[in-house]
Amino acid sequence: MNTPHSAKVAGIDSTVPSPAHTVASVAPGTSPAGAPNATEATEVAQVTGASGAPCAPGGLLQDRLAGWVSDLTTLHELTERLVRTDSLSAGIQEVLRAGAALVGARRGLVALEPADGLGPGATVGLGLARTDLGHLETVPRSSLPHGRILDGLPVGEGGIAEPDLFAEKGLDPRHREVAARLGYAASFALPLSAEGTGRMGAAVWLYDEPAEPGERQRHLVGLYTRYAGQHLARLLEVEHTRACMATMAEELLPSRLPRVPGVQLAARHRTGPLGGGDWYDALPLPDAALGLAVGSVTGSGPSVVAAMGRLRASLRAYSVMEGEDPVAVLSDLELLLRLTEPARSATALFGYCEPALRRITLAGAGHSPPLLIGERRTEFVETSLSAPLGMLACWEAPSVEVQAEAGETVLLYTDGLLHRTGDPADRAFARLHAAAAGVPRAKRHDPGAVAEHVLRTVLPDGLADADSEEDVVLLAVRFE
Repeated sequence: MNTPHSAKVAGIDSTVPSPAHTVASVAPGTSPAGAPNATEATEVAQVTGASGAPCAPGGLLQDRLAGWVSDLTTLHELTERLVRTDSLSAGIQEVLRAGAALVGARRGLVALEPADGLGPGATVGLGLARTDLGHLETVPRSSLPHGRILDGLPVGEGGIAEPDLFAEKGLDPRHREVAARLGYAASFALPLSAEGTGRMGAAVWLYDEPAEPGERQRHLVGLYTRYAGQHLARLLEVEHTRACMATMAEELLPSRLPRVPGVQLAARHRTGPLGGGDWYDALPLPDAALGLAVGSVTGSGPSVVAAMGRLRASLRAYSVMEGEDPVAVLSDLELLLRLTEPARSATALFGYCEPALRRITLAGAGHSPPLLIGERRTEFVETSLSAPLGMLACWEAPSVEVQAEAGETVLLYTDGLLHRTGDPADRAFARLHAAAAGVPRAKRHDPGAVAEHVLRTVLPDGLADADSEEDVVLLAVRFE
């Protein structure tokens, strides 16, 4: 008797293994030695249910369809959660959690090591502390399943399963010792790769008892990791671009601040993920003076970072030639911007600092006023209202003088500090003033501590380090 073929259903791959709960049961009273053959089992499954009760001839197909729908629904929910992750670390954590649920494990790790060598590389654990990951790193790489994957050794479609580590004769002694210490007895590993990118890393899940995923589990986790590999590849590219932009921006800014008698300097800089145009500078000038500058080019991205570098370099040249006249410095910078960057605008604040006199002569172009922080006063410096550079046919605004006392700090900053708060301008300025006024007395002698306190107070709960389209720059100048 021939086994009837199941009807072909749109969207269902007939090669997908049947769900575990649809496998035909052995008839009561039948021993394994006398188990029915495949044809007889199919016939039994078509006419009886799990309890042995008769069912319609189409019951087997309906049961399989229900299993497939359940699996597709599970994969859809897991991939939906994955695509909502927008950072590499969050994406890896989601892959670990979803994979653990699919293979029935409790712990695991992802070792990220792109084959192109561009990085970033990382090892992220699920249910494993940093010390646990350190113990695993002491095991020879070739004896770990994910280590063999990272080394480029061939891996079957079903991954690498080690169902009982302590029963395996060829297990490395160090691996056996670490497994006993961490309390796992089996593992299952899969490569993480993407089309066009190649191998990115490996994922391994750890079982507390001897176990291995079944055929259905392997199939589902294989489908999931193939999709996850594509998503992680995109996040990896974003992370790589972000790191390159941050490095480029940092390289265009001062690697160290100058040492000038009479003042102490400190800076804080936070770059957005797309690369922004905020900058700061401090340049020694003739007659023991100091040129101070903060500014911002509108927009984000590589072209903005490049424009920021050009403007900062030009401002340094102008400050050497005529730094004692900040208005002339910004006028020259505005002319350069209109001639070479006609589609851009920028804000800037330049100060000619005379440490011996504790005096700063300031000129600003569309920039927020500096903040003077002292024992007896905390106040914004009154500056003239002016347009950003590149907005008018000819920029010019009067300069102002700031006379500080010994121990006082002048804080220059960019608008990103205010914008990241998400508050209206008046509330953001009030928050900044309150943060500056609340600097503890013990920190006021250190401009770095002052800048850090203001940054963390104005942007609490991780906002200072969170990804944002806004760059943040603070330059603190303390007079001795």
